[in-house]
Amino acid sequence: MRMILIALAVAATAAPGVAKDKNRVPEATPAGKPQSCIMTSRIRASHVRNDSIIDFEMNGGQIYRNTLPQSCPGLGFDEAFSYKTSIGQLCSVDTIAVLRTGGGPVRGPTCGLGMFQPVTLAKKKR
Repeated sequence: MRMILIALAVAATAAPGVAKDKNRVPEATPAGKPQSCIMTSRIRASHVRNDSIIDFEMNGGQIYRNTLPQSCPGLGFDEAFSYKTSIGQLCSVDTIAVLRTGGGPVRGPTCGLGMFQPVTLAKKKR
């Protein structure tokens, strides 16, 4: 079996000197039944919302929200994580490791994933 290690990071979009609202999580409406796994080859981007919520954007635009069963310290601050899989899927039984990005990537806490809920995100207000 081939082991795959993936590191996903999200760049902060706040202007320099402006604190990003770490508690801002876009409203989401369920759009189907929760899934145990998603295909890693279909993940286009991940969006860390806070220490407990990650939105996975898939090829084709589908969003899967993963609400971790426990808060993952530092995830919302560092907005970067890695995972290992040997089956080409990321599943609710898998774990992620926070990547501490100050001074180079260093592994932080390891945290369990929850189910992958397909959602439709609320449109941003202008």
